[in-house]
This record gives sequence, structure tokens and C-alpha cells, in this order.
Amino acid sequence: MNAALLRLILAQVCVHGSMTGMRMATPLLALKEGYSAAAVGMLLALFALTQVFLSLPAGRYADRHGLKRPLIISVAAACMGAGMSAAFPIYPVMCLSALLTGGAAGTALIALQRHVGRMAHNKDDLRKVFSWLAIGPAFSNFLGPFAAGLLIDYAGGEAASETGFRAAFLLLALMPLAAWFWGRAVPELPSKDMAHSDKKETAWDLVQNRGFRRLLLLNWALSSCWDVHTFVVPILGHERGLPASVIGTILGAFAIAAAVIRMLMPVLTRHLAEWQVVLGAMVAACALFILYPFMPGAWSMGVCSVVLGIVLGSVQPMVMSMIHQITPAERHGEALGLRMMAINGSSVLMPVLFGSLGAVVGVSALFWAVGALVGVSTRLPWLIGREDMPKGEWEQH
Repeated sequence: MNAALLRLILAQVCVHGSMTGMRMATPLLALKEGYSAAAVGMLLALFALTQVFLSLPAGRYADRHGLKRPLIISVAAACMGAGMSAAFPIYPVMCLSALLTGGAAGTALIALQRHVGRMAHNKDDLRKVFSWLAIGPAFSNFLGPFAAGLLIDYAGGEAASETGFRAAFLLLALMPLAAWFWGRAVPELPSKDMAHSDKKETAWDLVQNRGFRRLLLLNWALSSCWDVHTFVVPILGHERGLPASVIGTILGAFAIAAAVIRMLMPVLTRHLAEWQVVLGAMVAACALFILYPFMPGAWSMGVCSVVLGIVLGSVQPMVMSMIHQITPAERHGEALGLRMMAINGSSVLMPVLFGSLGAVVGVSALFWAVGALVGVSTRLPWLIGREDMPKGEWEQH
């Protein structure tokens, strides 16, 4: 790993960790104040809502301006979002904080993914750089919830006090400032010129690419796994009387497992195609979501989270590699924005749906429904590998 890639990973951890910490802490405060599961689902949906509308413009902005402008905008928005909840820890302000920190994390991620993809020169490089970059969200998924959980439990003298929540929000407001410290020293790469054409290119041109369409559907199915796990574990833990630090640790165990497998991906998948790895992960995820509701306590939930983190953590580097091979180099930012817009559109609707269904049928049915969704989607990676991937050695020009 070179110094530039390390700096980009650390910058990603700082921005994304602020959002993941907020995404764990704000539902707990809402539950403590007596809000329903449906209200909590709405709050979680707002973390993705901004990304639905900003992802495509953010991708195009990154294609035009590179890395640093999107990054500094993201840092400012994340600091403002978490800082507002530290000052005013009430439900309406937390909703606004969710919009700001969610949008900041998405904008930063698109710019970083685009920059890292353009650092690669062949398929092996793509797998390596995206495996390393994918460690960032995995680690921040641990760091944000774990640090916030500790402060919520212990900073106020008693567990889940208002002072504890304020301290957690303040830490999460300061965290993104370090992202600019790490990212400002990374050199910009020469921009790709858009291919000359009398016809103005639109996002619909990318969607008409059959392989890219299949990748979007595949990503939507897998993102539902992350959404239901993030949404249900705090509610399930709250129902079983688990403290915030334990809930944060269960979510953190999932994240650490995802980070470990991503470090090993370049070695483990040396003789496997991307679509084969994704297919195996989807089959395993289907089985795990069927089993998860039968886990009786914190330890068994933690073990299941670790295994699920290993399975789902293996997917993102493979998907990012396939996107960079299937889409034109000068439109990578736009393609990444479309991908994020699609999966976050689902993330807006899914928590609301989860909250409504969970109140009626219980959380177990949510796990089984998502497991079934992933199971019926397992044909997609096979079709991508057989029909849509370039047959020769990919080369970034």
C-alpha cells in the first residue's frame, strides 16, 4: 500500500465514521425518548435520503473537479451535522443531522472511489486498491458506533444520559476534521476528457448498459442485507435489554470481520473471477439471514455478525472492480454516483418498510424476507460473469 492510498483510507474512515456513529446513536436516543420503531426507521432512512439526490451530481462533480473539492465540502457538512445534534439533541435536529452526515459520507466516498480506481492499471490492481479502500468503511463501521456507545454509557455518569449523548455527538462532529488533514496531501490525477459527441450524454446512457443494470440490481439486493442488519440489531438489542456499548460492539464485530476479509481478498481470490466471489457470498448471506433470528443472546448475535461481516465484506471490492471494467473511464464518477443513488434509494425506503413491518410481523420476518431476496438474486452475478465482463485483460488508459 502506498502513502497516497493510506491517506485516502484514513480520510474515508474519519468522514464515514462520523456518519456510522450518528446512525447508531440517534436511534438509541430516539428510542430512549419514547419514539416508535416506525419513527426510528424514518430517522435511519434520512441518512440515505440526501445521497439519493446528491450521488449523481456528486459523481459528475468529481469527474469535473477531482478529489479535493468534494472532500472539503463533505468535511464541512459532516462537522455541521453532528455538531447540531450535540448542541440540540432532539428528534427534529437529529433528522437534519442524518441528512447532512449521510450526504457528506456519500459525496466523499464517490470522490475517493473514483480517485482510487483511476490509480489502478489492470484488474489485479483494481482488486488490490478496492480491497484496501473497502477497509475504510469496515473500520469506520466499528470505530463510529463503538466510540459513540462508550461515551453514551460512561461520559454522563450514568448509562444513556443526555450528557453522554451530547459527548458522543461532539466527538462525531470533530472526527471529520481529520479527513482533510489526511486528504489534502494526496496529489490530484489528470482528468479524463469526455468523449466528443454532438449528443449530450445522460445517466440513462449508462443504465442502458446491460451489465451495469445487472450490477445495480445485485448491489440493491446486497445493500438490503446491510440495511436490515443495521436497523434490526439496535432494536433487537434494545428489546433484549442490551446496553448501548454491547449493541455497538455487535455492530462493530460485523465491521471488523468485513475489514479483515477485505485485507485478505487479493490473496483469497487470486484464482477466482469477481462474479464467482459475489455468487458464493450471496448464497452464504441467504443462509445466515435465515439463521440470525434464532440467535438467543449477545454472544451468539456477535458470532453471527462476524460470519455475516466476512460474507458481505468480500463483495464490495469485487463489485467496484466490475464497475470500473464495464463503464467508460471518463464516466467512472457518474457510474459510481448512479450506483450509490440506487442503493441509497433503497436505503431510504427499506428502514421505513422495516419499521412498519417489524411492528406487525416482528423482526424475525425481516431477516427471512431479506434472505429470500438475496437467494432469488443469485443468478445475477452468474449472468454478469458469463455475458457482460470484458473477455481480455482490462487496462486503464
